[in-house]
Amino acid sequence: MSRRIPLRKRLLVRLLIATVLIAVCSVAATAWLAVETTTRALREEQGQVLAEDMDVLARLSGYAATHSDWTGVEKTVRALSERTGRRIALTTPERRTIADSAPSGTALPPRAAATVDPLRTDTYTERGAQRSGIDPRVVGPYRVTDKERARLDKLALIRQKCFARNGYEADVVQTPSGRPVVTDHDGPVSAGQVPEECADGLLNTPTPTEEKALAELAERSRACLDRHGLSTGVTPFVAVDVTEQRLGTRYLMGKFRPGDSGSVREAESCVDAARRAQLDPYVAPVAELFLGVGDTTAVRFDMSPANKAKVVGAAGLVLAVTVAVTAVVATRLVRPLRALTAAAQQPPELHVRVPVTTRDETGILAAAFNELTERRERLEAQRKAMVSDIAHELRSPLTNIRGWLEVVRDGVVDPDPDLLAALHEEALLLQRVIDDLRDLADADAGTLRLHREAVRCDEILAQVAAAHRVAADAAGVTLRTTVDGTPCLDADPVRMRQALGNLVSNALRHTPAGGTVTLSARRDGDDVLLEVTDTGTGIAPEDLPHVFDRFWRAEKSRSRRTGGSGLGLPIVRHLVAAHGGTARAVSEPGTGSVFTLRLPGARE
Repeated sequence: MSRRIPLRKRLLVRLLIATVLIAVCSVAATAWLAVETTTRALREEQGQVLAEDMDVLARLSGYAATHSDWTGVEKTVRALSERTGRRIALTTPERRTIADSAPSGTALPPRAAATVDPLRTDTYTERGAQRSGIDPRVVGPYRVTDKERARLDKLALIRQKCFARNGYEADVVQTPSGRPVVTDHDGPVSAGQVPEECADGLLNTPTPTEEKALAELAERSRACLDRHGLSTGVTPFVAVDVTEQRLGTRYLMGKFRPGDSGSVREAESCVDAARRAQLDPYVAPVAELFLGVGDTTAVRFDMSPANKAKVVGAAGLVLAVTVAVTAVVATRLVRPLRALTAAAQQPPELHVRVPVTTRDETGILAAAFNELTERRERLEAQRKAMVSDIAHELRSPLTNIRGWLEVVRDGVVDPDPDLLAALHEEALLLQRVIDDLRDLADADAGTLRLHREAVRCDEILAQVAAAHRVAADAAGVTLRTTVDGTPCLDADPVRMRQALGNLVSNALRHTPAGGTVTLSARRDGDDVLLEVTDTGTGIAPEDLPHVFDRFWRAEKSRSRRTGGSGLGLPIVRHLVAAHGGTARAVSEPGTGSVFTLRLPGARE
């Protein structure tokens, strides 16, 4: 089936149309959603930028908390700028540049994004937030020594094991000052109530370094406490809260006139002011932070229930259309394939066909399946016929040989030379049939061996004519050869003599006395044509397509002895094909036949 398929009926076009329809629906829905949610998406992006800005502020606040000045901050600023892709600039409150990721001379944004002051803004305790108070990373004189840290680590480990014995799982966390804290994931272990076994007070006692810093702090805060009448004459810091990681509330103060909450607030205010003054030499000066184009307020993204419904509805609609279109197209495509599958699963001997209902690729497939079924049916019939013919070919000479041997054994006939000659002739016939079958089997299996060499066509024709001269004279047929030029072949001379010999033998059997059989050779472009022409009875037009089929004979009534085995011409076709050529027959009843072998020529 090679008819041209209309463009609109091609399977590829139909699939493309279905895909385009789905794509149009998807694009339309996506565009609608994009228009509806662009503003909210931008706000979400602004929220992400704000989170990056808070991270930059926290990093620079950490630098200020751990350095007494801004020397060397340029490297940190540039690293943060490369990571965020934004401009970052630090200036003094008077806008004198400290560090800037932009080229020198670039104008600053109109307003600062934030103020870097770790003594008044805590960006460490809660990630992404700014809390009032001293940044815990500002430790100054409160940083414990290595020896003190080792002692505190041992005490923290003892406290952790004590908590474990009392059923509490705790971790040891290092604070910025180096003091370890025993805590769990939810906060203070045992809700701040230390089991009596673990309450040894050793971990809570300030170290000598801390005591020295606290004494200085007490001295700095004494004047303020005196003004408020809160001075007790002793150090106001009695212990360390090991569950608190912030510097501002870690060192516990003594009690001031129970019930007077105002006194406590005033005392804490005095201590905070003194602590800032104490830590100020260890902290970089206050700086202004400029980010990008300024400090635009970010709006937190929040999808409303209405927008959620729109998104879900649009997605559901696109999915429904996609499923519907795909189901319809797939059903039409699968139906003929199911018919093909059902036909292929039927028993082979039924030779089931399928109806061809379309003109697209599936229709072509169905037609090809039907043609394959027809070829298989013909091959099965030919196989059965071939088995029958082979059995007949082998049975006839064997029956003759057996019959003569039995009558000789019984003494009915004497084994005279004529009888032996007849038996020898039957054996030769049997051998010829077996040799022909072997050649065909080799050709079918692709194991037919060729020994190629340069062969002159005039020599091949002369040898074939000499081999059949006696048979031609006995039949009263003239056998002659004609050669145009000196054509040559790159071929196996034995196989070429076999192919031409089969053609000549066939021509002699079908040419009456007084006829002529001619062998000729000539060049035709790059090919060489070898022809065997006879003036015999010819072949009927309806029989001509079958002359190269195995065991085929035009006259079914002719015996195998006079009509041949029906294997000669198939062998000719296979031998020529093995040489890369073709075999062709032309005939007119009552005039004769011409068998042409076209083979690739060789250089003369």
